[in-house]
Amino acid sequence: MTAKIDMDFEVSLWVAQTRQRPGLVRHSLSRIIENHYLCIAHSVLCSIRRLKENKKNVRRQPSAMRPKRVVLARTAPDLRKRQGNVMTTIISKFRRAALAAGIALSALSVSLHAEAGSLKLGMTTWVGYGPLFLARDMGYFKEGGLDVSLEVIEEASMYMAAVAAGELDGSASTIDEIMKYRSKDVCFKSVYALDDSHGGDGVLAPSGIKSVADLKGMEVGLNEGSVSQFWFNILLKQAGLTQADVKVTNMTADDAAAAFMADRIPVAVTWEPHLTLAKKENKGQVLIDSSKTPGLIVDVVALNCDYITKNPGDVEALVKGLYKANEFIKENPAKAYEVMAKGVGGWLKDPKDFASSAAGVNFYGKERNAQFFAGGESGEAGKLIKLGGDVWGGFGKLKMDIKYDDLVDPSFLTK
Repeated sequence: MTAKIDMDFEVSLWVAQTRQRPGLVRHSLSRIIENHYLCIAHSVLCSIRRLKENKKNVRRQPSAMRPKRVVLARTAPDLRKRQGNVMTTIISKFRRAALAAGIALSALSVSLHAEAGSLKLGMTTWVGYGPLFLARDMGYFKEGGLDVSLEVIEEASMYMAAVAAGELDGSASTIDEIMKYRSKDVCFKSVYALDDSHGGDGVLAPSGIKSVADLKGMEVGLNEGSVSQFWFNILLKQAGLTQADVKVTNMTADDAAAAFMADRIPVAVTWEPHLTLAKKENKGQVLIDSSKTPGLIVDVVALNCDYITKNPGDVEALVKGLYKANEFIKENPAKAYEVMAKGVGGWLKDPKDFASSAAGVNFYGKERNAQFFAGGESGEAGKLIKLGGDVWGGFGKLKMDIKYDDLVDPSFLTK
C-alpha cells in the first residue's frame, strides 16, 4: 500500500508540475507585449521602405513610360500628401499600440501587486474546515489584506502533490496525514490548528461486540494510508492488539460504511454522516468514536515553508482571520453554520446537516491553539507528531524522521 500512496503522490506531482505556472503566464504576457512592439516597429519600417521603393520605381521607369512633367508637377503635391497621410496613420497606430501595451503593463503590475496578498489552500470536504470558509466569506481575511482561495480536492495525494509543485500554498488536513508527505525536498509547516474530531470518526460493529479487543480475527473495512488507519491502529494498541490481529479490507471510509450497512463486512472505520445514519437505521452500533480519544485527530493549516518565509504578513492575516471566525462561531453559531454550510458545500450544504456534524468536532480558537502547540516536543502537538511517527514509521510510510520543529511554526499564534 505504501508503494501505491507514493505512486499516487508522484503521479499527481508530475501532473501538477507540467501545468502552466502563473509566473510563466506573466512571462508570456511580457513577451507578447514585447513582440507587439517589435511588430509595430517592423510595420513602420516596412511602410517607409515601400514608400521609398515607390519613389525609386518612378525614377527608374524608362523616360517613355514616365508621366509628362506637367502631370508630375500637378500630382506631386497629392503624392506627398498621400505619403504624409500614410506616415501619420502609421505613427498614430504605433502610438495607440504603445498606449495599449502600456495599459497592459499597468494591469500586469496591478495583478502582480494583488497576487502578493493571495493564498491558495487545498482540502477535502469536512466540517472542521468550516472556519476557513467562514473567515473568507465574512471578509475577515480581506480585512488583513489577504485573498484566500479554498480548493476542495477529495484526494489527499492530489492536493499534497499540488502543494509540492507550488500550485497550492498549503493545505488543511490532519497532522498524521501531512506527515506522510513531508520530506527534505517538500517543506511545509503547521501554523494553525483548526479542530479536533470529537465524535466525528468512529468504528461501526455488530451489536454483540463489547470492546475493540473483541474485534480480533474479524474483517475490518478501512482506508489504508488515511487518518482512519492511523486512529484505528491507536485503538488496537490500546486494546493490546496490532493490525495483524484483524483482517483489513482496503476501501474508502464511505465505501466501508456502505459495505457495513449492506452486511458485506462486519466492521467499518468511518466518519460522519455515516455514524449518524447507522444509528438512525438501528444498524449495529458505534463501538467507539473519537470523543473517547480527544486530541488524536487534529486538523491543521500547513503552509509551504517558502510561502511562510516570503509572506509573514499574509500568514499573520490568516491566523487573525481564523481567530475572528472562531469567535463568531461561539457568539452566533446559527449564522456561522449557515455561512459555513454554503461555503463548504457537498454533503454539508444544508445548515442543519452542518450543525449536526459540527457537534462531532471541537473548533480551535486562540487559547486552544496556544495550548495545543505549547511545549514543543513534550506538548500535545509534539506528542501527536511522535505518535504519528510511530504508526506511519511502522508501516514504512514516512519519507523522513519528523520532529516537532519539522512540522510546526507556532510563531504567528501570538502576533
